[in-house]
Amino acid sequence: MTEQGQQFLPHALAFLDRARQLGEVFGGPTARQEIHVAATQYLILYTLIDTVRRFHDAFPHIHVRLSNHTEREIEDALLHDPDLALGVAAPYESSSDLDYHHLFSLDWSLIAPRRHPLLRKETVGLRELTDVPLILFERGSAGRQHVMDAFHGAGLSPRVDMETTNTEIIVRMVEAGLGVSIVPLMPGGAVTRGRRVGIQSLGDQIRPIHSGLLLRRGERLSAASKAFTDFLLSPER
Repeated sequence: MTEQGQQFLPHALAFLDRARQLGEVFGGPTARQEIHVAATQYLILYTLIDTVRRFHDAFPHIHVRLSNHTEREIEDALLHDPDLALGVAAPYESSSDLDYHHLFSLDWSLIAPRRHPLLRKETVGLRELTDVPLILFERGSAGRQHVMDAFHGAGLSPRVDMETTNTEIIVRMVEAGLGVSIVPLMPGGAVTRGRRVGIQSLGDQIRPIHSGLLLRRGERLSAASKAFTDFLLSPER
């Protein structure tokens, strides 16, 4: 974006926000509204599909349009695409132009093919994982950064054999015997349910990954967007 574009962007966002507000006033409270929400595939699969279904039941006149992006893509889109209402992600970097609202944190676990020798150990340390073929998230993701920071902080260099974009593919690769992986797991076992893999907690060796809402700082939310953010942040969700 040019320097002139950067100067014009906040005025354009304010104009579009005001236009949305006027549309809500004259459209009435029952007029069908749509909001665009960008999220990572992990959060769509294991959190947002069920959440959006329940939100549609509670607010049938508001349609949530989900799109799948990486953490970096979500942050960039929020800064440059006024059509995007909000993001749901584990932020890759902290931007001064975005506000973060926490939803939950996840700890990390080792997943390996069943009967893998590492699964027989009571505890597994990062040093024991340096010589096994690892399947990790792609470069530029928050999850990849957490894992690499932990290894490098311990003075270790892991053997990364494969990289991919999402947890679902990683689990399938591990199940096929292509290597082991380190992933954040949802409580209740939704990520690995029905898969022929074993799980071993890594405790606090890797800092938890935090997920939440990303909103443009200082922007007034439309009524539909506010209803969805309140629904997500509600303890009863």
